[in-house]
Amino acid sequence: MEEKDKKENGEYIGEIKGGLRPSMKLVVMGIINKKPKSIELTVSTKPQDTDTEGDVGLLLKVSFMDKAVQRNARLAGKWGPAENTLSFFPFAPGESFKMEIVCEHQQFRILVDGQPLCGFTHRIPKLASLTSLRVFGDLQLTKVA
Repeated sequence: MEEKDKKENGEYIGEIKGGLRPSMKLVVMGIINKKPKSIELTVSTKPQDTDTEGDVGLLLKVSFMDKAVQRNARLAGKWGPAENTLSFFPFAPGESFKMEIVCEHQQFRILVDGQPLCGFTHRIPKLASLTSLRVFGDLQLTKVA
């Protein structure tokens, strides 16, 4: 990730150089707003500035109302079934967090503050085509790597 990637009021869009591959790790650190509704993180084939139908390898949607973290993927313009199972909800208003998304051969493994939160099996066969990371929502990003 390069620092020239744009960071605006709670939104970040960055390039994953050379695309994702197993053993890569994306790190997102930030502070959650005092009255958060949601945070969304997308790993996709192209920046989601426009509504071009890029494939999405991982959509992570953190909902504070439902205390849920929904995972999904979009392939050829179609969203698949969402996954919601969680062992715990690690996010708290006004608190900082460190989220790690570890790309493994079979799945993404998502950790928050070092604790395994959930996994998401790859639905997109070509991981290397996933070159864009977007984070937005009710948070202040402090670091994206």
